[in-house]
Amino acid sequence: MSAGVPRRWLLTLAALSALATLSSNILLPSLPAMASELKAGDAGVTAVLSLFLAVFAGSQLIVGPLSDRIGRRPVVLGGLAAFIAGTLLCATAPDLGLLLGGRAVQAAGVAAASVLARAAARDRFEGPQLAGLLGSIMVVMAAAPGFSPLLGGLVQQAFGWRAVFGVLLVASVAVGLAYVRIVGETLPPSLRRRQPVGAVALGYVALARDGRFVRPALAVAAIMGALFAFFAATPVVLSRDFGLGALQVGSFFAATVFVVFAAGRLAPRWAQRLGSAAVLRRAVWLAALGGVLMLAAGTLGLRLGLAGFAVPACVFLLGMGLAMPVGTAAALTPFAAQAGQASALLGFLQMAAAAVGTGVVAALPMPRATALAAVMLAAAVVAAFSLGRAARASAIASAAR
Repeated sequence: MSAGVPRRWLLTLAALSALATLSSNILLPSLPAMASELKAGDAGVTAVLSLFLAVFAGSQLIVGPLSDRIGRRPVVLGGLAAFIAGTLLCATAPDLGLLLGGRAVQAAGVAAASVLARAAARDRFEGPQLAGLLGSIMVVMAAAPGFSPLLGGLVQQAFGWRAVFGVLLVASVAVGLAYVRIVGETLPPSLRRRQPVGAVALGYVALARDGRFVRPALAVAAIMGALFAFFAATPVVLSRDFGLGALQVGSFFAATVFVVFAAGRLAPRWAQRLGSAAVLRRAVWLAALGGVLMLAAGTLGLRLGLAGFAVPACVFLLGMGLAMPVGTAAALTPFAAQAGQASALLGFLQMAAAAVGTGVVAALPMPRATALAAVMLAAAVVAAFSLGRAARASAIASAAR
């Protein structure tokens, strides 16, 4: 637990952040059953995931500045209400069209929870406390895709795929009640920003041109893209290349959570000791090392078996786990007056990178493990380039003074 942050706060904000990832990954084992019952092809059931991701990304750009204007609480609760309505529609959908409609409503609603968990953290905390809280949130977000497919498979096997949406319904109600009782409003009226639409657009432009935001934000987004590529490619690699069954694949994901957990605990301590910029640079190089090791194992003919995939994956995840909380805190800290908007743009960049990462890893004409290694390495290079520009700008500014 992050020092100085109440445990109830930490768990509630982490649950808000994880609800989006849970909503996406818990359905993975149920996609074949959905396709069969609703008479949908592969493209149709794939849209259950891709549409969710697209709507989720775009909705963040709206809910962030809206919360800066009217407060966090009404936007979070309105988003959770929309999520519940979409979940009920999905659970009762008689055809693919209504299922996709429900998924779109779900995504728009849960975007508020994800964005405003970060904004609420920024409203109340800063410095090492903020990095520690974001690290703990990140651990839970990493645990959600690790454990949710296993949970979804068990529920689907016992009760059918529609019952999976019942799990999401219960989770959203529980998270909403916890938010009302524990967190509540974190942005007082005196700090709210009543901007017209044009000013909001200009605010996004200003953030995109501000190196204090865009450099760590691009680094974090690049690493997030590689993480989602890992989620997309790993089940195929483990099942096709190593012959693992569904339960073993789920167990592999669950085991990787402990690597991310360790990184999330280390990140705030190292940031306090070494500085955020130094930790972020080291994290990016670790992510790059994971890509290099995986590329070597896949292309140089090393007969390492499952370890040849698992060890590089863990090295990458360690770097990712260090980069995400430190980079997120670095991107949000200078913008307390527009934390919702900054968090929204950061979330949009991350989800856009996630879409690119998953698309590229599926499209590259090479073995899936090699494609994943290439995406990891490319993402780390992009992140390092972004941070390198930040370091050069800082050096120039220091010399000028």
